[in-house]
Amino acid sequence: MQARKVFPMLIPRPLILAALLALPCGAQTVYDRFRESYPLWEKQLEKGDATAVRKAAEAVIQKEGAVVNPSDYNEMRALVGAMDVAARACVLQGDWENAVQYLQKASGAAADNLAHAEATFGKVRKDHEQKLQEWTAAMEPMEKRLKAMDEQPGLSDVQMKARTQLRASVAEYQAAVERSRQALKEIDGLLDQLRTIRASYDKSLEEWRTFLERERLDIAQAGSPARYVAEKLPQVRADETKPRFDRLAYARRLKRLDPANPACAEFLGSLVGSDEPVPTPKAEAPVKRKRKATRRS
Repeated sequence: MQARKVFPMLIPRPLILAALLALPCGAQTVYDRFRESYPLWEKQLEKGDATAVRKAAEAVIQKEGAVVNPSDYNEMRALVGAMDVAARACVLQGDWENAVQYLQKASGAAADNLAHAEATFGKVRKDHEQKLQEWTAAMEPMEKRLKAMDEQPGLSDVQMKARTQLRASVAEYQAAVERSRQALKEIDGLLDQLRTIRASYDKSLEEWRTFLERERLDIAQAGSPARYVAEKLPQVRADETKPRFDRLAYARRLKRLDPANPACAEFLGSLVGSDEPVPTPKAEAPVKRKRKATRRS
């Protein structure tokens, strides 16, 4: 095997999923389905059961994802996560062309989510910035007056009452300013995360496209898919340093390219603990010969 990674990986798990799983529950269909199903999907992928995971993730994408509100960034993040899982299941199946298709959809959904979030939160952010300026300007003379009163000895009862009211007003402004600053921090953090997610998918998509093009050229150079598989399989089998997911995905890829190669089935059996069936050509039915009619005497 080459010294570089076996094939481009999809977006790192914590980048999109940690934030999703930490969100509060709501009436968000895709989000609820994703949050409920993701732990099971991960366990199934670890065991090598790509088919069940792909089928389940595709069901979420096609059913709940078809009616997702594009302006709901939490729902869109869950949809991107489901597409990511479907892509990884395709990788594990050896169906890398469809993995790229799901990766392309995830990249597009991530870009749309970022665009909607920037438009929505851009206005909210501007409102918070404007309020911050207004509140800070209003609070400045109040704080100066309060400081002067605190430094003045022998306040009358009326002055002390006015100082208490003034201190309460300043505290209200300070609390409002802190809330807006926290909101701006959260908005900026969210937008940064969505930008990072989009950039990661764009990068992964480009890497996978390049990788598949390189595979196509290697097959052409070998002369046929069968010859390419015969040359590549010993390399994949010998490289035991790669994670099981990588080796299993590559073994299934080679089997997909040459289903009739019995060595692929043997290698897959050693990885999953059981023999995987290998398609074999159907035997032709014997041709029935017509019996010649005999004359009866």
